[in-house]
Amino acid sequence: MEAAYQKIVRLESQLHPEGVQRAPLWQFVLWLGFFGAVLLWGVYAMFLCWFKGLNQTNMNDYYGFALWIWADLGVIAVGGGAFFTGLLRYVIGKDPLKYIINYAVLIGFICYSSALLILAIDIGQPLRGWFIFWHANVHSMLTEVAFCLSCYFGVLCIEYIPLVLENRKLDEIPFFHHTAHNFHEVMAIFAATGAFLSFFHQGSLGGVAGVLFGRPFAYRPEFYIWPTTFFLFTWSAAACGPCFTILVTKITEAITRKKLVKDNVVELLAKIAGWMLLTYSIAKIADTLYWGFVMLPKHGLQITDFYTNASLIYTKLGGVPWILLIEILCSVIPALILVSKKGRQSKPALVVAVLLGSMCALINRWVMVLQVMAAPIMTFDQFALYFPSWQELATTILPVAYGVILISLSHRYLPVFPQERELNPV
Repeated sequence: MEAAYQKIVRLESQLHPEGVQRAPLWQFVLWLGFFGAVLLWGVYAMFLCWFKGLNQTNMNDYYGFALWIWADLGVIAVGGGAFFTGLLRYVIGKDPLKYIINYAVLIGFICYSSALLILAIDIGQPLRGWFIFWHANVHSMLTEVAFCLSCYFGVLCIEYIPLVLENRKLDEIPFFHHTAHNFHEVMAIFAATGAFLSFFHQGSLGGVAGVLFGRPFAYRPEFYIWPTTFFLFTWSAAACGPCFTILVTKITEAITRKKLVKDNVVELLAKIAGWMLLTYSIAKIADTLYWGFVMLPKHGLQITDFYTNASLIYTKLGGVPWILLIEILCSVIPALILVSKKGRQSKPALVVAVLLGSMCALINRWVMVLQVMAAPIMTFDQFALYFPSWQELATTILPVAYGVILISLSHRYLPVFPQERELNPV
């Protein structure tokens, strides 16, 4: 038995990237086993939703969109680091980012495949998922989202394939070696295509909320034909996506106990994310002030109408609507830290900043999905409450387990971090 195990270990180690050290195989199997169990729990809940229907959820007439759509918009926003980092690396020419672009693409691939999985559960009848393409409603922004999202996921697959082909054993096969090389030669085209597609599907997701005339909490003024939320969603994804990439990189470094990316690379990406967050914060505050003190009074409403007599998750504490305050602080504070050289070079401050930056996008999507539906639109309405069922929670956690497993496998067998061997000599 011991000899057989040692043989498996020896064969498995030949799949590792050259010149790096990995955790013992038994530890890796235990790690995968834990998250595999969580994954199976989510898969069980997913099949319950498919076979028994959406009565497995706590969605109702008030909450036609619920936890899944928040998770969907959230992972799409934080996965925006892939398209923005690709744009910076391949189109704008920020060459140092080539040392983190693989990881950004991997995170983006996980986020977007998770978003498609959540949508497949949410429609309740996945066999009819192709209807949105074949019977496209050309007047709906969600049609644009569906097409752009699907196409961009295809682009992410193309960007991820060369990394898979660079596995130590696959790379020994001349066909795979040359295929990966040729993919790299034309990657700028796919990066530019991905940025174009992302601009429209991120924006259209914001546009869906901004055109809801009957939902004054979300409705926004138009700039040309697009509501301001169109631009704010794209802007926030470009700002918060790189923060999430850095955050996951730091978590990976902590778990593996290795430095995987040089500080100058992280600081460059953090600096760009900081300036994007700062400009986004200014635009977001201006948009909120215009909505609250110009637009709403024109329609006979006050900003306090949306924070009075609300449930605890939205109500005012000490006279301040806390969720609005937190949303703004989660963009302003990390922006001020990241635009400062001293802030970027301080490891604790950097981690706090990218954590808040990632939360900024998630809180914004929470507000623009759930609070929009919770806020009463009729004089006799009350703030509607909703708590997800365990099936909704399990299927929302499912992508997290899937992401951890795919990152673990990719890190163990693929050269995700080009600087790892230099930073951690064996």
